[in-house]
Amino acid sequence: MNQLSRLHKKFLQNLFPGRESSFDDGTLLACGVDASQRHAKPCALVRPQKTAQLAELLKWAQAERVPIYPRARATNKVGNCVPVRGGVVVSMLEMNSILDIDGRDFVAVTQPGVITADLQKAVEAEGLFYPPDPASMKISTIGGNISTCAGGMRAVKYGVTRDYVLGLEVVLPGGEIIRTGGRTQKNVVGLDLTRLMVGSAGTLGLVTEATLKLLPLPETSASMLVGFGDLSGCLQGAEAVFGCGILPTAMELMDHNTIKALEMHSDVPWPQGTEGLLLLKIDGSAESVATDLRRIEDALRSVAVTFVDRGSGAEQERLWALRRVISPAAFNHGPDKQGEDVAVPRSKIAEAIKGYHSIGAQLGLIVLCFGHLGDGNIHVSTMFDKSAPGQQQNALKAKQQIFQLTLDLGGTLSGEHGLGLTKGKYIDMQLDKTQRRLMAGIKNTFDPFNIMNPGKVV
Repeated sequence: MNQLSRLHKKFLQNLFPGRESSFDDGTLLACGVDASQRHAKPCALVRPQKTAQLAELLKWAQAERVPIYPRARATNKVGNCVPVRGGVVVSMLEMNSILDIDGRDFVAVTQPGVITADLQKAVEAEGLFYPPDPASMKISTIGGNISTCAGGMRAVKYGVTRDYVLGLEVVLPGGEIIRTGGRTQKNVVGLDLTRLMVGSAGTLGLVTEATLKLLPLPETSASMLVGFGDLSGCLQGAEAVFGCGILPTAMELMDHNTIKALEMHSDVPWPQGTEGLLLLKIDGSAESVATDLRRIEDALRSVAVTFVDRGSGAEQERLWALRRVISPAAFNHGPDKQGEDVAVPRSKIAEAIKGYHSIGAQLGLIVLCFGHLGDGNIHVSTMFDKSAPGQQQNALKAKQQIFQLTLDLGGTLSGEHGLGLTKGKYIDMQLDKTQRRLMAGIKNTFDPFNIMNPGKVV
């Protein structure tokens, strides 16, 4: 749909009066792009304030066959927010209230536009804990996290967003409103529509309210940055940590190319000759954290390390700041980046990373591997220069080969970002015809006229 009729525009202006709707080119261009840097121009932007407006919108959109594209902070990296078929972009940012925090039920009830870090601060003030921590948590929203089933560094111990969504309010195409799940920790009545919605990337309906599971807030935490002479030593260090019976809150890996990028970007604490890094965090009571630190240090004595740096409380920030600047630092290796978020079984991580490096070397490209070692979710960044002859084509060849190796090792094409636009055409590499048929049938049941985020692959 390239443009709205006069009647379409009048309907939207009446339903979303004043600044709640926009049609000017500047606004439409701005809301047509996301972190993937893909872009398309919609026909309108609306900013709902309440669920009733969305019910009317989706009733109208289905009747008029108008595409609907949900949007929050647009931090996703695979083009899930890009309105490739025009239509109406629905910004959920103004439905941003925390409705309830209950320390007896251990739940929070929130609207989708609440910033993830703001919810975490609010529940922590009550002695409670919401664990999911995507890298974008300071700007991304709960609704966006639910849409993508966002993960994060704490996933190794605490799991991902789907593990904390107990119930949802959802507006369906056609305007029906359903409430799935509830405030209970257990619920096995009927099919699990709550989990079906989590990770569906706005292709089945619009989430307008979420009931989230909370945990008791850990008393304290501590972090440790450990350097190794090579990748093999780094992975041996990780096995030593798991082998001593400790499940870290987070365990991040950085390979030699990532280390070089950081050295060109920031002041770093490790000595020359460090070719692999592990960044660990543990949490719990003060006594258990102190004990776990000693056990980790004892376990690492069986592995050759180049250095160890520790921090607790606010001191940890300087260690995790290095992890957070990897993405911008990567551009020291090249002006263009092709980033993937594959995952493999933990036992296959060494083989996978060595294979990714080999693919890059064969194609004349630099490949960085870093990320969530504890759960096998490795971020693979292929750096290239699209202005150099053949490099962009080689980057696409690398993508295909990286995906194939990942699947050969029993892995998945995406651990947390999804497929969207940038990886959608590769879905047949992982899912067979029967799986695709079943998924298409579910989509058709919820959205028979394909108005919800059309053009995307979940």
